[in-house]
Amino acid sequence: MAAAAVLSLLLVSALAGAAAGGDIVHHDDEAPKIPGCNNDFILVKVQSWVNGKEGDEFVGVGARFGPKIVSKEKHANRTKLTLADPIECCSPPKDKVSGDILLVQRGKCKFTKKAKFAEAAGASAIVIINHVHELYKMVCEKNETDLDIHIPAVLLPKDAGSALHTLLTSGKAVSVQLYSPDRPVVDTAEVFLWLMAVGTVLGASYWSAWSAREAVIEQEKLLKDGHEGLFNVEAGGSSGMVDINVASAIMFVVVASCFLIMLYKLMSYWFVELLVVIFCIGGVEGLQTCLVALLSRYRWFKPAAESFVKVPFIGAVSHLTLAVCPFCIAFAVLWAVFRQLPYAWIGQDILGIALIVTVIQIVRVPNLKVGSVLLSCAFLYDIFWVFVSKRWFHESVMIVVARGDKTDEDGVPMLLKIPRMFDPWGGYSIIGFGDILLPGLLVAFALRYDFVAKKSLQSGYFLWSMVAYGSGLLITYVALNLMDGHGQPALLYIVPFTLGTLIALGWKRGELQNLWMRGEPERVCTHMHIPLLPATPN
Repeated sequence: MAAAAVLSLLLVSALAGAAAGGDIVHHDDEAPKIPGCNNDFILVKVQSWVNGKEGDEFVGVGARFGPKIVSKEKHANRTKLTLADPIECCSPPKDKVSGDILLVQRGKCKFTKKAKFAEAAGASAIVIINHVHELYKMVCEKNETDLDIHIPAVLLPKDAGSALHTLLTSGKAVSVQLYSPDRPVVDTAEVFLWLMAVGTVLGASYWSAWSAREAVIEQEKLLKDGHEGLFNVEAGGSSGMVDINVASAIMFVVVASCFLIMLYKLMSYWFVELLVVIFCIGGVEGLQTCLVALLSRYRWFKPAAESFVKVPFIGAVSHLTLAVCPFCIAFAVLWAVFRQLPYAWIGQDILGIALIVTVIQIVRVPNLKVGSVLLSCAFLYDIFWVFVSKRWFHESVMIVVARGDKTDEDGVPMLLKIPRMFDPWGGYSIIGFGDILLPGLLVAFALRYDFVAKKSLQSGYFLWSMVAYGSGLLITYVALNLMDGHGQPALLYIVPFTLGTLIALGWKRGELQNLWMRGEPERVCTHMHIPLLPATPN
């Protein structure tokens, strides 16, 4: 069980990064804004009508140049769509188009050149079909000067543009409407995701601390009774728990980075299926552990929880575990089969939260030194794979993997996600397991320390570490909105808040040495005092 938990920790934490990813895959930010080419990049809805009947709605991206596209649907005109001739529009069209929207292929020439030829031919807008399935930002060359363009330009991904192209070549009458509705400043999904993450850390920390307190109580009983098992109490009290050391904390970066590169390079349908299987195995283990722990608290289920049966290759298993296991397996299998349905995110979040809570209860940070190394490594790992990796891979490896760009999935399963409720563009707000799990290990350590030291909420470390975690995650979402939806590494903000708060409080209270090295307050053993005998002559 312990080895499986550590493996799960490494696997799920390999996606410790972006709290959310942008909608436009490839960023061309090297091209600065210049006069006539300084629009913000926006997503554009392209609603189609075929032979007068409403058809499919496609999503494109607006250009840096040209006029701004209207945001209200009622202000957007339904306009006839015409196929350009020549199709790439790298030379003047053969025929004039009075007010139509031209559909053109990307081709070899510049976007601005296409727009100028289309405008000269009388087009009211230009829709460009990309040669790949992603959306690129249409920018201007640094040395371009003639940028007096008065028609909007929209780039469509290959599949959407090809669908419109097929309709036109088959003789259908197609018209489209272009508009770009504004996104809300804060979506309700982000609020619920914040509550979900904070609640998961809170619940997992209390479970971890409760288990640690029960172990301490058992230890004190043995000390008081002078039991023969006194010298083995340390091992017995931590049965089934795994303490991270400095070496394993550093090794996390290496293992997680290798796993992330493997995901990036091998990302495909079959590989996502493999990840789903791994996630389901971890989710079943987590859900089963949580359910057994909850049910065993009730007197109706205690007899089943305290009676065991030997299972081949596994060992002693309680009857309650055997009873709960089929339900957990069925739940995970149903999610895996129907994970493409609109409400499948609920099942994914339940399995994910159960796995995170279980790992935090089993895997423990023994002191602040190990916690600092672990979170510092995760901090650098997150920044590198979200931002620095663009230099070598020309795209953010973390965000590409988190969104599942090279698959038909809405991201890999190692994420908690909630659909954006009031966002006209839809999509999901997401957070990686590691953004909850890794800081959660430190917060759980703080609560265990408070329990052992018998500190109140205000005089302890747990309350302030929870406030720090919630604040760091909140700043992450603020940064996400300020950065126009660009993916943000959540640990960039969470780690300084949580780690900095614990270190500063420990230093101020004069307990930093105990927190850093021992991980627990000094305790005087009152049961081991040996009475001194009077001196006798030899």
